[in-house]
Amino acid sequence: MGLDVDLYKKRHVSYDNCKTWEEERDVVFSAGITHNLNKMAEKAGLYKVLWRPEEVGAKTANDIIYALDFGLKELRSNPDYYKKFNPENGWGNYDILVSFVERYLNACIENPNLEISVSR
Repeated sequence: MGLDVDLYKKRHVSYDNCKTWEEERDVVFSAGITHNLNKMAEKAGLYKVLWRPEEVGAKTANDIIYALDFGLKELRSNPDYYKKFNPENGWGNYDILVSFVERYLNACIENPNLEISVSR
């Protein structure tokens, strides 16, 4: 099990000369991490913004930029503390979470109007 996040834009297409329209998603960014990192994310203030953005009212990438930036800075400020929460089973670690958050943050900054989708 893991967490998968997507940033996407909606596109409307018609297959019958514009009589009806269907909504499709164009995924611009997609990434995933293991659920084993949720405790570390929680300690860094990132759990809800990553796993449950709807609970903090986040719908677009712009809605989470500040929280991702804050959490990333928090992770980097005290790596020894956060490494204590590396999963015992070896599935995931501090470096993986930092890299994931960094890539997600950069994608959000580059595409602030895209919508967020999570699968957990």
